[in-house]
Amino acid sequence: MTRATAGSVRKDALKPLWRASVLLRVITLLFAAAVVVQHGGEYASAALAWVTIAAMAVWTLATSLVYLRMDRVRLWFTIVDLGLCCLLMSASRLVLTDQQRTVTAVPLVTTIWVTAVVAVGAVRSGMVGGTAFGAVVSLFNYGVRGYVDTDLTRDLVLLVGIGFVVGLASTTSKQSAERLAMAMRAEAATAERERLARTIHDSVLQVLARVRKRGRELGGEAAELAELAGRQEVALRALVAAAPLETDNGRADLRPRLQVLMTDRHQVSVPGTPVMVAESAAAELAFLVREALENVDRHAGATARAWVLLEDLGAEIVLSVRDDGVGIPAGRLAAAESEGRLGIARSIRGRVAELGGSVHLETGPRVGTEWEIRIPNAGRAR
Repeated sequence: MTRATAGSVRKDALKPLWRASVLLRVITLLFAAAVVVQHGGEYASAALAWVTIAAMAVWTLATSLVYLRMDRVRLWFTIVDLGLCCLLMSASRLVLTDQQRTVTAVPLVTTIWVTAVVAVGAVRSGMVGGTAFGAVVSLFNYGVRGYVDTDLTRDLVLLVGIGFVVGLASTTSKQSAERLAMAMRAEAATAERERLARTIHDSVLQVLARVRKRGRELGGEAAELAELAGRQEVALRALVAAAPLETDNGRADLRPRLQVLMTDRHQVSVPGTPVMVAESAAAELAFLVREALENVDRHAGATARAWVLLEDLGAEIVLSVRDDGVGIPAGRLAAAESEGRLGIARSIRGRVAELGGSVHLETGPRVGTEWEIRIPNAGRAR
């Protein structure tokens, strides 16, 4: 999944939550206005109370226009939103009398209107943002009142709890939407591959099979063409059967990059579930396997066969390439390196070392060669 696609999926998943936060702010604004109507004659400054309500109404309209356009919500804007809400809360120190603020505990002018900004922080930044916004609003509530008691502490618990729960819902919604989008793309890719496989099977593969069969019957140069056609038939079947390429936030499925290397002499075995590694690691490992198989074709003997095995051990990926060829004589690799010929051995070791992995080689005359590559899979380890 590309970053642009992932961002679009996340925005679509959060649309209901953004709309809910806007609706919450409108409803709580009306409640705050009703509270001012009820206590207007008791305030130290009723005019300032209505000025505060007017400012809340203007800011409610402004934020609604922004939050309903989910593609334009930025973190800095939500922080400004939090700051302005806290500033309007602080205006209650000038509106309420000291007795209303500390003894009779008359509601602040903003009352529950500030809970909307906690929801906004949670939708925009998840559990961490929601919890932080709830804590900041609660601290300002303590500061405006000028004391700490059970009721204000209850408000703290509610605000922080709302931020955490809404943030959890936001994070879960984004993750669920991304997984659903990936599953739908995989389903569509599988259907398309099956359609192409049927088309190829009814045309290209049948032609190659016919060429291979007829060439072997004719013999001579035709037999060589039959051998080449047979190899291409196996490679094409492997390509059609390979799992679709799958990427997710810089990670890729290693299986299809190996499955396309299958031929009549090279067998590839992979797990039935995706083996996700960093995209750079997937490219490097596929290159190393391709080089090892080409080395088998060049040096292991005309009849040598090779087997590739991929294992996902969770925190570690194990990849082995084994052949039944003539093997490598003792001291041959060291001698080649001393003569300045780096070859496949140095290439494998160097590339695997860059990935933070290790390489083990088992070989000998007439016993074949086996490379075992182990690399840590940091994403799975976490």
